[in-house]
Amino acid sequence: MSNDINKEKNFEEAMKDLETIVQKLEEGDVPLEKAIHFFQEGVQLTKLCHDKLQHVEGEMDRILNEQGTFSPFTLTKEEEE
Repeated sequence: MSNDINKEKNFEEAMKDLETIVQKLEEGDVPLEKAIHFFQEGVQLTKLCHDKLQHVEGEMDRILNEQGTFSPFTLTKEEEE
């Protein structure tokens, strides 16, 4: 599976594919060359999921204000307690 194909996946698709790879590797009867391929694909999928989570985290740090634009999300001292 190429890196370009992985970029088109959404988070849920990537996680499902990653779970399938882990299941195959855990079965233990995968030939070495195929296991290496699965491992490399798993690394790519893990990076894709990580990047998507970081993007969402960045979006969550901002909040839509009353003017309809995004601004950094900050808590007041009272909200922090």
